Amino acid sequence: MSQLQAPQLVVNSRMLYFGWVPADPDAVAALVPAGLKPMANRQVFMNQYVVDTPEQTSGFGAYSLTYIGPDLEDAYAPDGVTPGRWWTHYFNSSAVVRDYASERGVPASVGATTIEVHGRKLTATTTSDGVPVIRTTVRVGHQLGETARGQLRYLTEVGGRFVAGNYPFISEPVADFTVEKLEFLDKSHSVYALRPADPLEITWGFYAPRASFAYPGGESILD
Repeated sequence: MSQLQAPQLVVNSRMLYFGWVPADPDAVAALVPAGLKPMANRQVFMNQYVVDTPEQTSGFGAYSLTYIGPDLEDAYAPDGVTPGRWWTHYFNSSAVVRDYASERGVPASVGATTIEVHGRKLTATTTSDGVPVIRTTVRVGHQLGETARGQLRYLTEVGGRFVAGNYPFISEPVADFTVEKLEFLDKSHSVYALRPADPLEITWGFYAPRASFAYPGGESILD
């Protein structure tokens, strides 16, 4: 059992977070459990981020993470606009964070994420058990845009009941941001079901060289 208590704080992570319309909407919908409702367009979210040093966390230590899954109707964040989210995959480099997340119903597995920026080109690569499964190529600027802040809502299942967690965040995204390519590299991996449509249709997104959040915030049981 994890010795860490909620909430945990992470500051100044390097974060690439965006959503898209999937190639196989039915496959995405099939990943949403009964009792929850996917968005009408079956849009998918993905967050690829890196925490470079232990000093950026209250207890997790340094780690990298990619998580992904369908957005949800009727389970909105406290702003009443941002969809709730259901994790289907959670590729994490830290056993400490995996244990903490698993106890809260998150499908945590071994994985790693790298984010490399060369000039205006950003490449984020996710591996699962050492095998590359997702690669994102983005054009980014270096000037920061408007600071974003608020709360997101993620849902998990613990003991047969859905738990909704509110996750407060503050992020400093770059002003210039375009996802140019999103590749799912391993057709044999279950995450391939979430691959994007062709042509790529991005629904929202940002890259923030500094993004901070609590993990998780307020939690409640959904009836």
